[in-house]
Amino acid sequence: MDMIHLRLVSPTELTSRAVGLLADDRCVFNLVVLPEQARNPDGDAVECDILAGAANGVLRRLRELELDRRGSIVIEPVEMAFSGAAAQAEQQQLGALSHAPVWEEVEARIRAEGTYLPSFYVYLVIAGIIGAVGIITNSQILIVAAMVVGPEYGAITSVALGIDRGNGTRIRQGLFALTAGFLLAIAATLLFSWAVRGLDLQPELFTLGIRPVSSLIDAPNFFSVVVAVLAGIVGIVSLTQARTSALLGVFISVTTIPAAADIGVSWAFSNWSEARGSLVQLLLNIVLLVVVGVLMIKFQRALWRRISLRSERSGAG
Repeated sequence: MDMIHLRLVSPTELTSRAVGLLADDRCVFNLVVLPEQARNPDGDAVECDILAGAANGVLRRLRELELDRRGSIVIEPVEMAFSGAAAQAEQQQLGALSHAPVWEEVEARIRAEGTYLPSFYVYLVIAGIIGAVGIITNSQILIVAAMVVGPEYGAITSVALGIDRGNGTRIRQGLFALTAGFLLAIAATLLFSWAVRGLDLQPELFTLGIRPVSSLIDAPNFFSVVVAVLAGIVGIVSLTQARTSALLGVFISVTTIPAAADIGVSWAFSNWSEARGSLVQLLLNIVLLVVVGVLMIKFQRALWRRISLRSERSGAG
C-alpha cells in the first residue's frame, strides 16, 4: 500500500474548504486539524495521509485553492502503513491507478538534480579523467566507473522538464551547465592526456593504435541511437517510479562522459577523426536523451491522466 503524508498550513479563511475537500475524498485518511497552531506562515495546521494513486487529484485541487501560495504544502513519503480501511479503498477505488506516480514528487526529484553546485562540475571533470584513463589503458571497467560518477543525466532530465513545462530559465540553466561542464571535462582530459603523452606513459598497445575501447566510443551508428533512445525511456520511467537501480543502469548505458573523455584523449594524441566521431557521439546522445525525455514525460502524463479518468468513470458508474 503506497501512501504519502501531507502537512498543510492553511489560512483560516481557507481551512474549511481545504478540510472539506480532504474529508470528502475516500482516499484520504487520518485527517487531523489543529486550529491556529501553525507559525511562519501563520494559520491552521492540517495533516493527513493520502493513497499515492489519488494524490495527484487531491494536490491539484488544493493548489487550485492557492493553498501552496497563501499557506504551504509539504509532502512526505510514508515508508510503512497498516490500515484495513486504506487497503480496502486502494483496492476498490483505485485499481491500476494505485501505481500512479505523484508528479509533484517526480518533479521535485528532477529539480533537485537540476541544481548545479560546484560539485556538479567537479564530478564531471573527475569522471572525464577516469574515462580518459580507461580509454588509454583499454579498461572497460574504468569506462563504466566514469559513467557512474558523471552527474550529467540530472541536467539532461532537468532540461527535458523545462521544455515540458515551458520553463525557459530551467532550460537555459541546464544547457549552460551541460556545455560548461563538458567543456571543463574535455579540457581536463586534454591536459591529462598531454601530460601522459609528454611523459610517454601510454601503454604500447595504445601507441600501436590498438584501442578497442576508443573504437566503441568514437564511432556513432544505428546502435548508438537505439541505446540512447532506450536509455532515455528507462531513465524517465525509473524517475517516475522511483526505481534507482534502473536509473543506475541508464548511467552505465549512455556514452556521454566516455565521449567527452575521448575528445580530449584523441585531441592530445592528434587523432582528429576520432575526436570528431566522439564529438558527434556526445551531441547525439545528449540530444536524443533530451528529446526522448520530453516525449516520455508527456506520454506518461497522458497515460496516467487517461487511467485516472477511466477510474473516475468506473467509480461513478
